Amino acid sequence: MKLRIKNTLLHGVVTAVLASAVMIPSITQAADEPVRIAFVTHGQAGDSYWNALKKGMEDAAKETGAKVSYQAPEAFDPIAMSRMIDAAVAAKVNGLVVSVPDAAALQKSIKAADASGIPVIVVDSGEGDVQKVGAKFYVGSAAEYEAGKLAGERYKAAGVKNPICLNHEVGNVAIDDRCRGFKDGMGGNAPVVAMTMDPTDITSRVGAYLASHPDVDGILATSSSVANVLIVDLRKKGTLTKYKFGSFDVSPELLDGVAKGDVFFALDAQQYMMGYLPVVMLNNQAKYGLLPLNNVYTGPLFVSTKADAEKVLTLSKQGYR
Repeated sequence: MKLRIKNTLLHGVVTAVLASAVMIPSITQAADEPVRIAFVTHGQAGDSYWNALKKGMEDAAKETGAKVSYQAPEAFDPIAMSRMIDAAVAAKVNGLVVSVPDAAALQKSIKAADASGIPVIVVDSGEGDVQKVGAKFYVGSAAEYEAGKLAGERYKAAGVKNPICLNHEVGNVAIDDRCRGFKDGMGGNAPVVAMTMDPTDITSRVGAYLASHPDVDGILATSSSVANVLIVDLRKKGTLTKYKFGSFDVSPELLDGVAKGDVFFALDAQQYMMGYLPVVMLNNQAKYGLLPLNNVYTGPLFVSTKADAEKVLTLSKQGYR
């Protein structure tokens, strides 16, 4: 009887251990082989926002020894992104990091990566689509809509009555949500002015709108690249201080403006960590089967005081913010 009980208990322990072992990710990467990680985002070349993310990616690659690549279309193009993801899957990378500005266009390719056993981390945009596209989790600024709403509430509290929201990527859910949240934070009054990332297009569209709407008293940019162009343009015209001017993301130009007092705020997403953390995480997953279970939020942080702006400005000039 005692022997039977012991055998039963032993069987139960072994069964439990085996069951738990099934939950541990398989580890196939040899110790002497570099982990290969591919980034595919909608970030365009020369954009200071994405340059900080790439610096984080490159720094993490040096520290971990991982072999990391970065690809993005020359212009906003989710279809081109899907092809780049397909190519990374075909190359059998160990991990994939993607932004998801358009889940409908990207989910087939991302799900194919997951089906192939390639763990996918979403960065920057697509927090709400992580499960839909078959990714593991999200690393980036939390809830673009909520961040936009907080920005709107700040404008409203500052006495702004007629602001505009500048959307440089209409159709990108994250950017659309920023403007939607901003409008709601303002109580329903914040028209969207659409444009591309081309500097001439930015100045001409915004200039034309401001000329035909002289009651505008606030401007919210949804990209530091757009904000940088307008800061220079409006300063030349001597009209920057006419508006409460704020922007998502940070750049030396925006931070310098906050320090000088002619920029209302810059919203820091700390995108360096969006590049750095996924490399470390996917490297650990490939080597040791370790991977976080939940989203990791890197922002948003309002930079609105001279002291904060000067601190972040030093880091921004070094490419970290």
